[in-house]
Amino acid sequence: MVNPSAGPEPGPAEAGESPATHERALVLAYVPAARRQAIQTLFALDHALADIVRTTTEPLIGQMRLTWWHDALGKLDSAPPPAQPVLESVSRDLLPAGVQGAEAAATIDGWDVLIEEAALDEAALRRFGEGRGGAFFALAAKLLGESAGNAVRAAGAGWALADLSAHLSNPIEAEAARRVALEHLHTGLANRWPRKLRPLGMLAHFARMDLEGGSPPGSPRRLGRVVWHRLSGR
Repeated sequence: MVNPSAGPEPGPAEAGESPATHERALVLAYVPAARRQAIQTLFALDHALADIVRTTTEPLIGQMRLTWWHDALGKLDSAPPPAQPVLESVSRDLLPAGVQGAEAAATIDGWDVLIEEAALDEAALRRFGEGRGGAFFALAAKLLGESAGNAVRAAGAGWALADLSAHLSNPIEAEAARRVALEHLHTGLANRWPRKLRPLGMLAHFARMDLEGGSPPGSPRRLGRVVWHRLSGR
């Protein structure tokens, strides 16, 4: 199992007015208003699952908690949500937009890797990246009105692995996550992105700049790069 501190950056309620929070807000600002709340809910679900990994010290308990979420999300397709804020948001914001609870539950497969694996080799890292980030970008693409091809899924995997690499306490695993993330991001960002999916491309560019260094969050160079992607798709 990875260090319990592993997981994505804190959500908006915890991060305050950090540069990373402003960058996330910039991405959301380019999401059509009709889908903005749904994308925010997708992030909230991702953050809730990350919290399970971050706070788990016993793998069996962590797997039980993820199983509960998997079952609860699947049940949303045929029953009202329980009194849990994120599940209520999924039911209210994602289901009417065409994303089924069972589809949202698929992202748990990625998080489960961090619970069940004693060490993160390259195969495990790829499973995590594709299971969390690839699935997240595919769901977000569906919400934005486009199907997610291999490039979008690769970019999502790179985004997830870049995030993970910054939170791993084992330097060998962190460097491996960074290397595999850059590979996925290179593949995902190699070609021009369709206009509807460019907010996701912005996230991928932010992730690549995080890995390459030289442009701290909130810097003009970072903001200029993602705005250019928004305009050009490159």
